[in-house]
Amino acid sequence: MTERVIKPLGRGFLFLDSHPAGCAQVVRDLAGQVEARTAERRTALVVGSSSGYGLAATIAGLARYGVDGIGVCFEKAPTARRTATAGWYRTAETAALAAELGRSWSFVNADAFADTTKDEVLDLIAEQFGGIDHLIYSVAAPRRVDPRSGETYQSVLKAIGAEHTTKSLAFEDGAPVLQEVGIEVATDDEIAQTVKVMGGEDWARWVSALQERELLKPGFNTVALTYIGSELTGPLYRQGSIGAAKADLEQTALKLAADGVTALTSVNGAAVTQASSAIPGIGLYVSILRKVIGLQTPVQQSIALWDQLTGTAPLDLDDEGRIRLDRWELTDEVQADVRAVWESATKDNIADVTDAEWFLAEVRRLYGFDVPGVDYAAETEVDVEWPA
Repeated sequence: MTERVIKPLGRGFLFLDSHPAGCAQVVRDLAGQVEARTAERRTALVVGSSSGYGLAATIAGLARYGVDGIGVCFEKAPTARRTATAGWYRTAETAALAAELGRSWSFVNADAFADTTKDEVLDLIAEQFGGIDHLIYSVAAPRRVDPRSGETYQSVLKAIGAEHTTKSLAFEDGAPVLQEVGIEVATDDEIAQTVKVMGGEDWARWVSALQERELLKPGFNTVALTYIGSELTGPLYRQGSIGAAKADLEQTALKLAADGVTALTSVNGAAVTQASSAIPGIGLYVSILRKVIGLQTPVQQSIALWDQLTGTAPLDLDDEGRIRLDRWELTDEVQADVRAVWESATKDNIADVTDAEWFLAEVRRLYGFDVPGVDYAAETEVDVEWPA
């Protein structure tokens, strides 16, 4: 047993350790948001299952429809000096939840981009289920090694065409601070590398690998999760290097569909995730958005996604064939209200016009801290095993 008291030590929005009990409670809280429906014995593969929308989709499918499946993620185990990553502990608790619900879930901890990982996962699918009904692709990564060329690609958060300056939210000694952050212009090579990491190439390879092994069940569908967001964050996000990758993801859906695969992208709404919290301006935008109208949580949106993927509800598609789970966020009225607050925000009123305190608590929750019901003064077991 390796028990100790864990404190939230780190810098900015990055923490050195995660709290196992807090991460476990987060999973339970997410599952508690889900109203169960009749189990339909569906099977799914979720690539990127340990955090953000991938975690929400895993839990929503499991708790709402009794979906069986396999999750793929890339997490670090505990060491003598550090806890495991938050996703490690969340995955262990998700596996425990699945067992309690009588469902079959396996979790593979490996690089989703690697062909060896695909081989391992497809072997498991063949052995356990004989095929899958759904593939949900939710991958956010800083780099990718292409297993076929051996080349390493790095993604960047940069603007395209012209430099950009954005307001951004930071914290000093727990107090919100308004900053101006300059965004560099991405080179053509940086844009191309970001597309290689965050675009649709790897998603298409997963689909092709499943097709080659004849592991797609009749009625199979696949969805890759994406984001559009506000014009306020557009120059860095949707019109920036990451946006180029998201556009490639959407084009990949069209190519897969042209080849006879039911493939879609799902445009999710704003949320606090480990990936989004690192993007300048996103924290400020989300804090204002919550102050203006509140948010639909990733689990609430994932419930709507599963209802559509299973045919329980009709597909809510836009003119470009994308599932839209973000309509609540992007109405003209909501965006006008958010813009008014954004433009009026100053270093003196930032704590009053935003939900900054909530945002910081949400970031801490990503690592298992500030979770109601958890005793942070108590020792907790750090050496949690990866689910068998």
